[in-house]
Amino acid sequence: MEEKPASGLVAAETPWVNPRDPARRLGPDGRPAVSRRAPLWEDVPDEKWNDWRWQLSNRVNDLEDFEKILTLTDEEREGLSAPDKFRVDITPYFVSLIDPEDPNDPIRRQTIPLGRELRAFTGMMEDSLAEDRHSPVPGLVHRYPDRVLMLITTQCAVYCRYCTRARIVGDPSQNFNRKEHEAQLEYIRNNPQIRDVLISGGDALTLAPKLLEGALRALREIPHVEIVRIGSRVPVFMPQRIDDELCEMLAKYHPLWLNIHVNHPNEITPELSRACDRLTRAGIPLGNQSVLLAGVNDCVHTQRELVHRLVENRVRPYYLYQCDLVEGAGHFRTPVGKGLEILEGLRGHTSGYAVPQYIVDAPGGGGKIPVMPNYVVSYSDHKVILRNYEGYITTYEEPTDYHAHDSSSCKYCQHPRPEPGQEGISGLLDGKRMWIEPAGFEQTHLRGATEAHRLKDPAKWQPLGVGVIEGQATEPVPAPRRLPVVEEP
Repeated sequence: MEEKPASGLVAAETPWVNPRDPARRLGPDGRPAVSRRAPLWEDVPDEKWNDWRWQLSNRVNDLEDFEKILTLTDEEREGLSAPDKFRVDITPYFVSLIDPEDPNDPIRRQTIPLGRELRAFTGMMEDSLAEDRHSPVPGLVHRYPDRVLMLITTQCAVYCRYCTRARIVGDPSQNFNRKEHEAQLEYIRNNPQIRDVLISGGDALTLAPKLLEGALRALREIPHVEIVRIGSRVPVFMPQRIDDELCEMLAKYHPLWLNIHVNHPNEITPELSRACDRLTRAGIPLGNQSVLLAGVNDCVHTQRELVHRLVENRVRPYYLYQCDLVEGAGHFRTPVGKGLEILEGLRGHTSGYAVPQYIVDAPGGGGKIPVMPNYVVSYSDHKVILRNYEGYITTYEEPTDYHAHDSSSCKYCQHPRPEPGQEGISGLLDGKRMWIEPAGFEQTHLRGATEAHRLKDPAKWQPLGVGVIEGQATEPVPAPRRLPVVEEP
């Protein structure tokens, strides 16, 4: 008599599909789920629609074409008709995700220009992060001690209306040539402190495959480059680009990381899920960078849904950026307090790995500054008072017998990676300096004096056992002298 399988067990020959895996989601027809396609392209064969080159070649970019797809508002017509507007280009796939009747659709707001885009606002700059100021060669930004930003193209699949690099992005005349690419690589070769290279643009994944691979190979031939990262919105704008051929090529250049850029849950489609799945199966860790945008995602509940959907797709929320002070982005800006409110609604209310860092990229070129709610209520010399996300207040007792780390016996302390001129606050904590002076501080406090008088001896303000701004540090602090014990008679 034939045995029946135990209750609850699935017969071996029956394929099982994980119902929680978004990359395996099926549509009503039993085939892999697909997103809405605008009626304009209903008759386009799937073979063409799923070809990333076709998507690039058929982008929508003028008023007449948009009128065929969306019910435009007067302000959208004004924005699309402006002669000096930032470039407009949207792939058929991405524009199809827009609700044609909703003027406040979050994807629409990110990609369709408005008339107000041209209005100036206080603090507005062409290059608000001073990237070109910190660029030793064209297209290479060296702001941090051990890493550089390498811009290898000015072209994108779709152009975001709040683009930080609108000064060059989308302009073919600003694209980087072979000579400039070689100058970027030569700078990296000649600076061994660079261990991490972030490839961006524009968007590197819009490049021809051979050009992209050539850049990756050149970086991998530099011994001191440990990590290569790519920042790309192509998986979101044009997931058709993330095919097996691309993933196999990228996998040759590990360790390789990739950050995508999703701002709203509506951008997470079955196609994006499958693209992320291919990348992660190629061994590429994925993160997400988003921008806090008024009218798009300035809502804690929207952000919570976004990070949950990202984690479901094995994408780690990395940064939530405050919108930059860049031309054209004024109407997207929110108060910094809105970002803090969102962080309050995430930390503790969802998994820790689903909470991004909230970042203000410092105007003028100071780099990324993390901002978060204050969880330290007070502290003394032996305890710290803390609060959690619920308002629960607790006390952490500090140890009274803590023995400080012995840097003299630590091989990492003895051979630190040099950060000349950029030690900052860490350098103060490490004893390399005792203070940091603003530019011009010394000259200001000379008060017009041209000669030092008899009381001005620099040795007076050289701290014992701590580094100095100029010259050599003084001798280490001597060990405390032990006094003889006198016994009472």
